[in-house]
Amino acid sequence: MADWRDNWGWGAIGFIWAILTIPAVVVLILLGACLVGPRRSFWFFGPWWHRQFFFVCGIEGRVTGWEELPEAIRNGAQPAVFMSNHQSQLDPPYLLGAIPVHAVYIAKKELKWVPFIGWAAAAAGAIFIDRSNRERAVASLHDAAMKVRGGRNVVIFPEGTRTRTGELLPFKKGGFNLAMDAGVPIVPIAIQGGFRILPKGGRRVRPGLYEVRFGQPVDTVAFTNRDALMAEVQGRIQSLMG
Repeated sequence: MADWRDNWGWGAIGFIWAILTIPAVVVLILLGACLVGPRRSFWFFGPWWHRQFFFVCGIEGRVTGWEELPEAIRNGAQPAVFMSNHQSQLDPPYLLGAIPVHAVYIAKKELKWVPFIGWAAAAAGAIFIDRSNRERAVASLHDAAMKVRGGRNVVIFPEGTRTRTGELLPFKKGGFNLAMDAGVPIVPIAIQGGFRILPKGGRRVRPGLYEVRFGQPVDTVAFTNRDALMAEVQGRIQSLMG
C-alpha cells in the first residue's frame, strides 16, 4: 500500500515544515548551549528534530554495521575518521545521530555563514576548511589531525559536495591527508536512499528507506601512498552502496 505521504502536496509540506522549524531548533540549540554547552545541546536537539522530520515525511531510518566495528571505536577509545558518500541535505544531521560516539564535521568554510545550519554546525564544534587558500587549508587540516590524535572523531564527505546523479563522485585528498597525518583508521560509510528522498536541488521530500551502512575500518598506518588509500576507501564505500 502506498504511503499517504507519497504525493507531491505532502512532499512539499514536509519541505516547508523543515524550512520553518530549522530556525526554531537552532534557537533551542543556542539556548541549551547556555545551560549544558553547545555540543551537548546540539547532540540532543539535532537528532530529536531529525526524528520528527523523518516521521512527518514518512522516512524510515536504518543503521547497520555499527555493532561489527572494533570495540575501541565503538566506545570512543580509538578516534577515527568517518568517511561517507554524500547524497542529500539529510546526510549531515542524520549521520551525527547514527554515530553513537561524539564526532564533529570537517566542512567547507562557506557553510559557516549559512544562516541557522552553519550556526548549528559551528555550535557543534565543526572544523571549517578554507578550500580557496591552499596554505590555510593545509594548516586547518594539520590542526584537525592534532585534534584527532588527541581523541576527537571527525566526519568527512570526501566527495566534497552532494551528488547530482546518485553515483559516487571522485574523492578529494584532504581527508586522507588528515587521516594519515593523525595515524587513525578510516571507517567507510555508505548512505543509501537519500538521493531518492531529497536530492540536491530538490524541493519535494519523498517517503522511503534512508539507510546508513558502516564498513570495517581501514588501517591508514598500513598505507604509505595516499592515492592507494583513497582507492581502497572509495572501493569499500562503493561496495557498501551495493
